[in-house]
Amino acid sequence: MTTTLITGANKGLGHETARRLVEAGHIVYAAARDPERGRRAAERIGARPIVLDVTDDASVAAAAETVGADGGLDVLVNNAGIEDDPTPTAEVTADLMRRLFETNVFGTVRVSHAFLPLLHASANPVVVNVSSGLASKTLVSSPGTPTYQYPGLAYPASKSAVNMITVQYAKAFPHMRINSVEPGFTATDLNDHRGTQSVEEGAEIIVRMARIDRHGPTGGYFDVDGSLPW
Repeated sequence: MTTTLITGANKGLGHETARRLVEAGHIVYAAARDPERGRRAAERIGARPIVLDVTDDASVAAAAETVGADGGLDVLVNNAGIEDDPTPTAEVTADLMRRLFETNVFGTVRVSHAFLPLLHASANPVVVNVSSGLASKTLVSSPGTPTYQYPGLAYPASKSAVNMITVQYAKAFPHMRINSVEPGFTATDLNDHRGTQSVEEGAEIIVRMARIDRHGPTGGYFDVDGSLPW
């Protein structure tokens, strides 16, 4: 049976992804920073709650030890992330960039690094990094598109970094399937529920890439319709 861990799984896209993968037969660790919220969210969908704060080394190490002791890991979904309103570029400070990078970028690396030994032991290791269409330099540079109109700096920069992490990890570990995904503009707490699609729609590409086998793509960047330009 496939064992999956999803960060930020107590709500939004992470929670819906967890629900769908439990439904598909996965053993799912629904990771959350808050123990009580995480427990309640996991119980609703039949997942296993686990405390994991992607910004804290000790928390991540403890989660990896727990999952390893329980039998290992096949799929890691790096979903936890934060946004910045967005703050206009002229008002972005180094401290603001650092706050977003600590969760979105360093958190992705911190969790991936901690769980790599378990993934190496899997017969079909998969990593899904939840990115954004705003990470695409091509799309953000295309006048007349919603991505071009986005005024922020910190969030797109952090997700572009996630895409580079995806590419380099995929090259370093060719036996793994490691990809970035763009869920689309989904109504979640991240955007104060301004998104134009449901979490069910947004989770589709995350679930799809979490279920690929060893013949699936790696080092790619996808939305529900296919490959995206970097």
